[in-house]
Amino acid sequence: MDGTRAEADSLVVTKVSPHIGAEISNIDLTKPLSDSQLAQLKAAFAEHQVLFFRDQKLSFDDHVRLGEYFGPLGRHVGKQTISKTTENPYVRKFHYDETSTRISGENFHSDQSCAEIPPLGSILYNHTIPPNGGGDTMFASMYAAYDALSDRMKAYLDGLTATHDGTRVFGPGTPVSVHPVVITHPESGRKALYVNTDFTSHINDLPPLEARHLLDFLIEHSIKPEWSYRFRWEPHSVAFWDNRCTQHKAIWDYWPATRSGYRIQVEGTAKPVP
Repeated sequence: MDGTRAEADSLVVTKVSPHIGAEISNIDLTKPLSDSQLAQLKAAFAEHQVLFFRDQKLSFDDHVRLGEYFGPLGRHVGKQTISKTTENPYVRKFHYDETSTRISGENFHSDQSCAEIPPLGSILYNHTIPPNGGGDTMFASMYAAYDALSDRMKAYLDGLTATHDGTRVFGPGTPVSVHPVVITHPESGRKALYVNTDFTSHINDLPPLEARHLLDFLIEHSIKPEWSYRFRWEPHSVAFWDNRCTQHKAIWDYWPATRSGYRIQVEGTAKPVP
């Protein structure tokens, strides 16, 4: 590759906070990526946990192509969901306006952690945002949350499991699964907390009162602002997050304005392991 081509293929990766997130520029997601661009993008995803892109007017085909670089696409496990499917079975519509009575994801969570094999990641593209701001999404690093625990707490959590109950959010017929409280990321090898408000019903292996207080502490600890970042959407922005080491929360502060876009999910390939 000559110098001019190499420079054209070089992505610009700008960290947005100390612990989580990077904005990627010098990239056009409406076109297929070169091998060099894809390698850089995968490296950035592994390092920063959530990636942000601006000024990307994605078609469904563009959106799907981006996801498929990272793995096969999947469908939502919920039987009752707020967002609607489109003519593409892998693309879900996320549209909220003056007629909405609720939105998806108002609590910090990891997408569909109730599944036996939860999604690897999610890619949200918003083409329309509220005219006066609002509708931000918050992200928290579960690596940083785990690292900040005391050595004694880390030792105590070692080997514990928790039940993730999808019926709490999506209703009957949704999976209920057991996962480690602390998981090891399959690519980075780093430890991450793996409990969240929406899906984790209880910690197993402990007396009920002890389990409840421990879960309350871990959930409160996991979403502290010290390892969180608030992403401000602009029209035609994209956020791509790693469900295995992050949590996120949608902020509904824009009613009756409109926020509209589409989301796909990349399937996981293995059960979470300690």
